[in-house]
Amino acid sequence: MHSALFLIEFGAIILGLGLLGRLAGRFHFSPIPLYLLAGLAFGTGGLLPMGASEEFVAIGAEIGVILLLLMLGLEYTASDLVSNLKTQYPAGLVDFALNAVPGAVAALLMGWGPVAAVVLAGVTWISSSGVIAKVMGDLGRVGNRETPVILSVLVLEDLAMAVYLPIVTALLAGVGLAAGSATLAIALGVAGAVLFVAVRYGRHISRFVSSDDPEKLLLVVLGLTLLVAGIAQQLQVSAAVGAFLVGIALSGEVAEGTHTLLSPLRDLFAAVFFVFFGLHTDPASIPPVLLPALALAVVTAGTKIATGYWAAKRAGVGVRGRWRAGGTLVARGEFSIVIAGLAVTAGIEPALGPLATAYVLILVVVGPLTARYTEPVAAWAGARRRSRTGPAPAAAPSRTESPESPEELDDRAQAQDPAGRA
Repeated sequence: MHSALFLIEFGAIILGLGLLGRLAGRFHFSPIPLYLLAGLAFGTGGLLPMGASEEFVAIGAEIGVILLLLMLGLEYTASDLVSNLKTQYPAGLVDFALNAVPGAVAALLMGWGPVAAVVLAGVTWISSSGVIAKVMGDLGRVGNRETPVILSVLVLEDLAMAVYLPIVTALLAGVGLAAGSATLAIALGVAGAVLFVAVRYGRHISRFVSSDDPEKLLLVVLGLTLLVAGIAQQLQVSAAVGAFLVGIALSGEVAEGTHTLLSPLRDLFAAVFFVFFGLHTDPASIPPVLLPALALAVVTAGTKIATGYWAAKRAGVGVRGRWRAGGTLVARGEFSIVIAGLAVTAGIEPALGPLATAYVLILVVVGPLTARYTEPVAAWAGARRRSRTGPAPAAAPSRTESPESPEELDDRAQAQDPAGRA
């Protein structure tokens, strides 16, 4: 009877997630908010609390986090990460200062303590790579001049996760300064060693893992990832960091083949993860934190736009591209929930989970809108300001600023001559 109830519950969850995903796809937005809402509906205090399959869903959620980080690591090579770290680290520092600090300050103002402040700083800091990649594809901006800047910021955030997650794990475990320092040293040593081995011997590793049989490739990569993630967690480093490093170590055809094979599994277990997070959030606990979440969303949306604008300006991108870069980076999603999920599991602050849920729900919906409309709104505001103050004298172009893209030149030509006259 218990087995039958488990199958019914879990089957209903998977079917519901599939239908929600189709609904999100029809309206061209991320399914993450729908998955979170589904978790709220099935969890404690929801419309239909779940019981029999909760333990299996918890295991599936942990696998979802591991696969999310593995697939993220597959997107980059070790040389890409090293190159971005050398050339774009100022953008990463500005990103951290503008977006992590508001979360930490908000936690301290609410009296949550330093550990919760570190956690909430991560929630507000990391943008959603998955949502942003989908938005850029939908808007046809993959080839734009600002796109490398956006990707560089995301890469630096992902690389920072390899340092940040062990710190959070140690703090949540309540270890002392010496043990926490040892954990961080181990994490940094392992990450550095993996990057070194991946740069020098990545081809040999990929050749060892490679197989023409998709079944064997899937089993080897998945088994290796879970094994390394388990060892990392045993060392109090973080299973997610272990999976991320495995993804970095694989490259070439192996990475491409693994990405193709594991994408459906990643999507399945990632959806289960979002549901699991929602299960542990009582819907009644969200209204009291809705106003702080909204205020934090407004502030950090503005700071992300400022981050993208500054990074694009530093790279010599035109003004319109700077606004597009800033608006595209606003979305938060999977990593904010991963970080908050660690805190919820540790039970450090009951209101942190509901606040993170509301915060992500707001920005995962607002993010695609800011990506589409930040630049037009900025152009409209600039035009109104010029109409009030009169035309400004034309300035000579900066030597460091890249020429405008064809799209920007077309936009300027249409603005100067709406009728399209020669």
